[in-house]
Amino acid sequence: MDTKTKIKLVEAGTHLPVMEEFYSLQGEGYNTGKAAYFIRIGGCDIGCHWCDVKESWDAEKHPIVDVDSIVQNVLNIKANAVVITGGEPTQYNLLPLTQKLKAHQISIFLETSGAYPIKGEFDWICLSPKKKQRPLLENFLKANELKVIVYNHHDFVFAEEMRQYVSAHCHLFLQPEWSKKDELLPKIIEYIQAHTEWRLSIQTHKYIHIP
Repeated sequence: MDTKTKIKLVEAGTHLPVMEEFYSLQGEGYNTGKAAYFIRIGGCDIGCHWCDVKESWDAEKHPIVDVDSIVQNVLNIKANAVVITGGEPTQYNLLPLTQKLKAHQISIFLETSGAYPIKGEFDWICLSPKKKQRPLLENFLKANELKVIVYNHHDFVFAEEMRQYVSAHCHLFLQPEWSKKDELLPKIIEYIQAHTEWRLSIQTHKYIHIP
């Protein structure tokens, strides 16, 4: 497949650069513990220095996959929920993929920074904003869950700023950056005790050693 053809297929959303697919449990945020089939889309130009999946950044390193084959993989596993993550999946047109999944009554969860327009049909949107490229205003009101990664003290200020834009029904989470969790957890716990509208999110999948 030549480069121009690949670009056209990706733009149409019929094919996507996929880094990996796997069946696991959701490890963080509101839906922790739920079984889901994960689809990790390659490509991200935000480049957070603490990102734990930097290998996802370069979309050209990952194969271009027909969304029909992705859906078939989900059906083969008999999963009833899918998490689309990245990278930054909203760089792509996710409407064809999500419509095909919806045709099989599969629940669809999106993990996004919100930096790009959201194109697709989703049951749950987890918005995890980044300082380097903040979410589009339109995406704040689409969020079911706001999850702010805490790396330093200023991230508490950032979290409160981001909170101003989401709906009153959006669930609020603070999550320690994994490499600094031992240092940050006591501070986050203390903050949540003083600001009880927030809840704690921990990357439980890393504790129990699952993908």
